[in-house]
Amino acid sequence: MGIIELLGLAGSVSLLSGWRLYLTVFVTGLAMRLQWISLPENLQMLDALANPWVLGISGLGALAEFFADKILWLDSVWDTIHTIIRPIGGALLALAVVDASDPAWQVIIFLLGGGAALMSHGAKAGARAIVNTSPEPVSNAVVSTGEDIAAGGLLVLAFTNPAIALVVATALLIFCIFLIYKGYRLWRKMVSSGS
Repeated sequence: MGIIELLGLAGSVSLLSGWRLYLTVFVTGLAMRLQWISLPENLQMLDALANPWVLGISGLGALAEFFADKILWLDSVWDTIHTIIRPIGGALLALAVVDASDPAWQVIIFLLGGGAALMSHGAKAGARAIVNTSPEPVSNAVVSTGEDIAAGGLLVLAFTNPAIALVVATALLIFCIFLIYKGYRLWRKMVSSGS
């Protein structure tokens, strides 16, 4: 696996960890356990994800997140709790994928992976808080289901074609930055109109 493919895989799993950490860990571990994907020698550190205990815990977490994310306001509470968990998970997954031997690169990859996860988490949490202000309950479930489908699709793409996944992950990261900016402007407008 070349540097572009490694960056695509690391960037994708980091970004997805900000949306669906447990699903990302579960699907990656399951794909390895069932030998749907075979990782190169330098990524054997990820074998821990195929451990039955890790699969069980991440599967339960993915199931809990699936339902919590569909319930109005519970999704925002869930996101608040995971504001620290998701970025750390994304940073550790990126570090495991790249597995740089140079300590300076390990720190760089850890920071970039955590930053990507934090950025996507912030965009998701902010967008969902805005959706929660909608008076009808259907939009929350629709947005959550769209996130589930997008996360699953990008995860499959990351394993089958990491170079294309890198392009998609970069576009999604730019979109996340845009959403955070728009959310911040909306928040400032609401604060200034309330004063």
